[in-house]
Amino acid sequence: MKLTNIKYIFLKEVRSFFNSPVAYIVIVVYLAILGWFFVSNLFINNMSTLRTVFEMTPFLLLFFAPAMTMRLISEEKKSGTLEILFTKPIEEYEIIAGKFFAAWALYFFTLLPTLCYYVTITLIGTLDAGTVIGGYIGLMLVGAVFLAVSVFGSALTENQVVAFIVSLFIVFGLFMLDKVLFYLPISLANILEYISVDYHFSNIARGVIDTRDIIYYISAIGFALFMATSVLQRRRWA
Repeated sequence: MKLTNIKYIFLKEVRSFFNSPVAYIVIVVYLAILGWFFVSNLFINNMSTLRTVFEMTPFLLLFFAPAMTMRLISEEKKSGTLEILFTKPIEEYEIIAGKFFAAWALYFFTLLPTLCYYVTITLIGTLDAGTVIGGYIGLMLVGAVFLAVSVFGSALTENQVVAFIVSLFIVFGLFMLDKVLFYLPISLANILEYISVDYHFSNIARGVIDTRDIIYYISAIGFALFMATSVLQRRRWA
């Protein structure tokens, strides 16, 4: 693995995000929506908790992750710049990794301002630091899975709208798997429960860092990026 190539793609995409309105629109809209729910719980429902942040962010990511990534590969295909990248000594997995880490960095900067909610609550009450740390670790991992899947969705097509819809469909399925277990046989329910992103997040959000949950997230991210890489490899040799 040539880290310099991944770094080149990463920096290129980060500059692209912040040199255009994309990053600022994502951050502002996300914080506006999440801030409304946080303020409502704090002042209307008198609930001094970060539960809103941890419950709403995975749901918001169903839409924000595909929106962040829909142009990453599809735009390269449509504009023809992907073929230019193929002429350089850059492997497909390096392209995918660089773009994924750039999207994950944008997500990190989107999530970072929510720490002011934690400061606000500590000024008026108390919070379990372990739960907060676990919650944010969980949010970064959930975000990584949704972004990796969305990068795969972007790699499937040169149409950004189609990439958004495909990615939304997949991440929505991963999010909803543990919500329909009641209607399924126990043997199948156990399998789908383990595949569900939200099931593993709920464990980490309680402050319990289980290696099984970490292995799940690493495996899901790796598989999605592998599939995205495979799509690019087929395009190179098509």
